[in-house]
This record gives sequence, C-alpha cells and structure tokens, in this order.
Amino acid sequence: MPNKLNNLDPKTWLKFQKSWFIHNPPPRRKGVLVHPAKFPETMAQEFIEFFTKKGETVLDPMAGTGSTLVAALRAGRNSYGIELNPKYAKIAKQIIEDERTALGDSIKNLRSEIIRGDAALAIDFELPAINYILTSPPYWDMLHAKGSSTQKKRRAASELDVFYSDDPKDVGNIHDYEMFLEKLVSIYVGLKPLLREKAYLTIIVKNIKKGGKIYPLAWDLARELGKVYTLKDEKIWCQDNQPLAPFGLGSAWVSNTFHHYCLQFRNEE
Repeated sequence: MPNKLNNLDPKTWLKFQKSWFIHNPPPRRKGVLVHPAKFPETMAQEFIEFFTKKGETVLDPMAGTGSTLVAALRAGRNSYGIELNPKYAKIAKQIIEDERTALGDSIKNLRSEIIRGDAALAIDFELPAINYILTSPPYWDMLHAKGSSTQKKRRAASELDVFYSDDPKDVGNIHDYEMFLEKLVSIYVGLKPLLREKAYLTIIVKNIKKGGKIYPLAWDLARELGKVYTLKDEKIWCQDNQPLAPFGLGSAWVSNTFHHYCLQFRNEE
C-alpha cells in the first residue's frame, strides 16, 4: 500500500502507534533556559516525521524558543512559528539560524520562519497551507504560582524567566480558568482555515493541579476542540526521570504528575 501520510517504514510506524511512550530529553542548551516551559526538539521530531512527509509544512502557533522549527529542519520539513514575546522570538530566530548553519546545504531549500505576533491573528499572517500543527499551550496561569520548587529555583536565578510575559494578550496571564479555556480554544479553532483537509493537529498538554483540585485542561480541550476537529487519539508522554516529592504525606492523596497528553485532532469535514 502507498504511504500517504509519511516516509516511515512499517516497523517505525507501528512503534509510534503505541499509546504511551517514555521520553527523557537531553539537557536544555543555555540559550533556551530562559524560557520557563519548553518541550524537546527530539520528541517534536518524532511527531513531525509521523504526521508529515519530507518537504511539507509545519506550524507552531505558540513557538516559544523554536523547538518545533528546529525539529522540522532536522526532519526536512518547512516550518513557521508564531511567538507573542519579542524576547523569545529573537532567541528562536538565532537558534534556528544556528541550526541552519549546522545542517548546511541539506536544508537550504527549506523555509523556517518565526513571526512575532499573536496566534489569535494567525489567519492574517499570509501563511501557506499547513500540513501539520504541533504545539503546546501555557498550562493556564501556573507559572505565576510561587510555591513550586522549580519556580523557586528560577526566581533565585535572576536571568531566568518565571512566566512567559506580562502581555495582556498572553493567555498564560488569564487567571479565570473558564476564560482561559475559552480563549485558548478560540485560538486553535482559528487555525482551522490554515490546515489542509485531513491534516493533523497535535496539542501537548496536561491537567492542572491548583488550590487542592484538578482542572482537567487536557480533557476540556479534547471536548471543546472535538466539536470543530475530529479527536482521533491520544498518546501519553511519561517522564520517569523526575524526583518524587512527598506531597500530602500522612494526610492526603496528592500524586506526583509526570505525564502529559499528546492529543491528536484531524481536520475533517
């Protein structure tokens, strides 16, 4: 049978179909440490290589420091990223330029462009037809929480950001959960005209603990976006190299959450 989706051999295709996987990324490079939440290029490349063919075009509407675009270059795909924060957009452009230099002539015909702007206005940026969208949203306003050990360490290092920005257009600054969810859903729905028919959208996200309860962000996104796209599946990204903390020890159940949901949607009529 002809492979209409990607360039993978059957063995690699089958391996990717497992509903969970463990991925412990390599240490982050110094240039991207400033960004408080980043998913790894190595993992992004696996998704890109499954959901596209060489030479096709990938979009990340919340590009951060450019992980998706770097992964796309390594995979031989064109890529575009939208980033609201001008500091991260500048870092991403430099990282992508360095990656292009390292890869040399093998990627000279590929596009890799960071657009400094609001993902809510993606339709206005004159992007080409997109074959795949890979992204991860802010996990609500959790970066504003001061109690986590990670945030304490970042606050101690003055050169590291503890939240994305102070821009009111940044959905990570919306403190009401329902308003945050509504805005996030509207951004992803607005990408639909850019995405080719039967192309996929992957959102990497997790449910959120705040104030002693769970806010099911992954499940809420699946439900709401499933009204516009077809929710096809999920993959569970497990992290097994994180230290355990004794949350609620002796009094209450509080889990150590070391997994993310990789939600797969398809642009179908």
